[in-house]
Amino acid sequence: MSAISARGKKRPPEEGLSFLTTPLGVLPLNELVGVDLELFLGKRVAKKFGTTGVLIKMLDSKERLTIQVHPDKQFARAMLNSAFGKTESWYVLGGREINGEKSCIYLGFKEGVTEEIWSELFYTQDVIGMLNCLHRFEVNPGDAFIIYGGVPHAVGSGCFLMEVQEPTDYTMRVEKTTPGGLTIGDELIHQGIGEKNMLKCFHYDCYSYEEAKRRWKVTPMEMESSGTFTLKTIFNKSHTDCFALNELDLKGEMTLQGNGDFFVGVIYSGEGAMTCGGKDYSFTQGDEIFFSAAVESITFHPTVASKILLCYPPL
Repeated sequence: MSAISARGKKRPPEEGLSFLTTPLGVLPLNELVGVDLELFLGKRVAKKFGTTGVLIKMLDSKERLTIQVHPDKQFARAMLNSAFGKTESWYVLGGREINGEKSCIYLGFKEGVTEEIWSELFYTQDVIGMLNCLHRFEVNPGDAFIIYGGVPHAVGSGCFLMEVQEPTDYTMRVEKTTPGGLTIGDELIHQGIGEKNMLKCFHYDCYSYEEAKRRWKVTPMEMESSGTFTLKTIFNKSHTDCFALNELDLKGEMTLQGNGDFFVGVIYSGEGAMTCGGKDYSFTQGDEIFFSAAVESITFHPTVASKILLCYPPL
């Protein structure tokens, strides 16, 4: 779910945008929302952000992704002239071994890492040394992590994740060649701000493994349940004001109330129908649905037990 185009030279102008099927045809999400910000986003989000304020994607890593960091809001404002940084979250949906290695993530500096040590590893391109500076977590479906702007990280191979994040693709990378052998250009390394400034994007806070786990691994909590459904919160205002993510497990009928803001539903599994505004719509695994702020309630009628991921805008 994206209302912004991808950055980069010579890229297709609509790359990165989401498209929606509507009664008027297939339209880019940003164009549809732009017709009436309050109708689609809600008065609060329209007034405060003027855009969705959130980016949602699914990620399936065939190989380990490069070690990177995203800016926090302060760095993004000062160096990139952006109101948004890129705090993000990972909700692990699946995983598989690749070349005998279990799916894992790398997150946060171990104790003793300094800017001088990190810079030296970057300039010498000691990738093994950089990976050894980061905590490694083996992951399983249901694991959840919050990745604040400034915290170094990498996704290992074989991870299937939902990412909910601030709506930018500002990414600072410290590997000049991907694990698969592709060369990464300077613009994708430092986003045009230079290598020295890029290295300032990192927060050089160091923690033990247990402290890192306590700070960044999130335990989903049950909000409401009955014989027909369970609603859990994954990420909420206790973690960040940048977005929220809930998980709805359906065995039978359930009515979900709107709150005046838009939200997005991703059908992770199952199928059935939903009633909204007196009309019925079908849903099936893989569907991604944009619910306008004008939607007051939706009643789900699963014909197969379903899991729906519900993504919400910033506060």
